[in-house]
Amino acid sequence: MSLDWIYWAISWILLFWHSAWDTIGVSVNAVLGTNWAWILSIIFLVVTVRVILFPVFVKQIKSQRAMQALQPKVKELQEKHKGDRETLQKEMMELYRAEKANPLMGCLPMFLQIPVFLGLFHVLKRLNPGNGQKTLYGWTVDQFDNAASAKLFNAPISGRFGSTADELARLGASGSTVKVVAGILVCIMIATTFLTSKQMIRRTGRAEDPQQRMIQNLMLYGIPVSLLVSGSIFPIGVIIYWVTNNLFTLGQQQWVLRKYPPPPTATKGAKPGAPSAPRKAAQPAKTTGLFGRSKPTNGAQPPAKPAVDTRALAPKPGAKPINPKKGRPAKRQG
Repeated sequence: MSLDWIYWAISWILLFWHSAWDTIGVSVNAVLGTNWAWILSIIFLVVTVRVILFPVFVKQIKSQRAMQALQPKVKELQEKHKGDRETLQKEMMELYRAEKANPLMGCLPMFLQIPVFLGLFHVLKRLNPGNGQKTLYGWTVDQFDNAASAKLFNAPISGRFGSTADELARLGASGSTVKVVAGILVCIMIATTFLTSKQMIRRTGRAEDPQQRMIQNLMLYGIPVSLLVSGSIFPIGVIIYWVTNNLFTLGQQQWVLRKYPPPPTATKGAKPGAPSAPRKAAQPAKTTGLFGRSKPTNGAQPPAKPAVDTRALAPKPGAKPINPKKGRPAKRQG
């Protein structure tokens, strides 16, 4: 299948943003050895793609929340089918299908960005003054020459850490400058890639499902390690795209994770499916008042007086009645 439509789409977005920055008045002349109009075009290519994929990103977060909510049931299945991996996988797939949860949804935004990444890689790789073709995918000759000479701190955006001496000579660039700029950008790319995965795992927690845990480990460690090697073949413009995309992801994840917080986790040490212990009703606290009398706190009812048995106070049968007036002192006559 031809990927020309991707190359045309990437070229159109780049040329659109470059025209917009040029119209605004961003200087074409290099400032700090950088052609900012083309650098900003790559940055806003990221913004354009992320705005388009934002609904997919929200679905990714919701899918991860659904996977978290299923963790107690996953643990039960793991205990039930311990040692029977085939049955366990079958039961878990049935559980995901019944609950409409997709374990692969967490990687979908990344997979959808792969065509964009490959398209930009292809376009920037062909921005070489020595290839003899300067009208690729709707570019005019002036736009091609201008983009081919665009630099970031005197390093061409189509240059690579592993560029050969002939390629650097055609680009009119210094090999040491290209290696320093590309090397720093590769380190930033690896660090930000690790941080985006770490941020998500820290907020959502480690998965109990072996398949989910494998995906988490791949995104957390596998991809950053692979970039240490593959970063040497990426053009500087592609690395700028990747770093910008990571920074955008960090901010977007922070906002979405606050808007859709993780569900409350189960109490540590509690077994899956075990009923929680009932809470005891809080007793109102009592304080001791003056002379040792108990004093109720605000809102508490005062203690009830002890009931008096009137039958115990009545005179016994045959006993002489007591005259209450007897024994009182006589009143003195005025």
